[in-house]
Amino acid sequence: MNTFLPYTLAGGALVILGLTGFILHRHLIRRLLAFNLTGSGCFLVMTGLAQQGQGVDAVPQALVLTGIVVAVSATALALVLIRRWYHLTGLTGLPEDIEPELQQGDNPAEGKTQGAPH
Repeated sequence: MNTFLPYTLAGGALVILGLTGFILHRHLIRRLLAFNLTGSGCFLVMTGLAQQGQGVDAVPQALVLTGIVVAVSATALALVLIRRWYHLTGLTGLPEDIEPELQQGDNPAEGKTQGAPH
């Protein structure tokens, strides 16, 4: 058994958890966290699969390091955009996610139109 197989399996589990969270949650911050969890899982999978019999392959590790830098800057940009969206609209979700709730007959006075967590 390869010593890096647990990293690959843990990365696959993180990808599945992140995708599930991204699909199920409507709150934008939670979606961003789920998206970051998926990215971290991808980094773990790439690192785990990059191992060879002679040693470590440097190219996937360089790609992961670059990906981490890009992920941090993209997360910062997404947080700024989410904050701006909240200040402009007062909503914590997107209109496409809120409209199905209104069509089901939910009472808007309950706060569900604000993208309340489910």
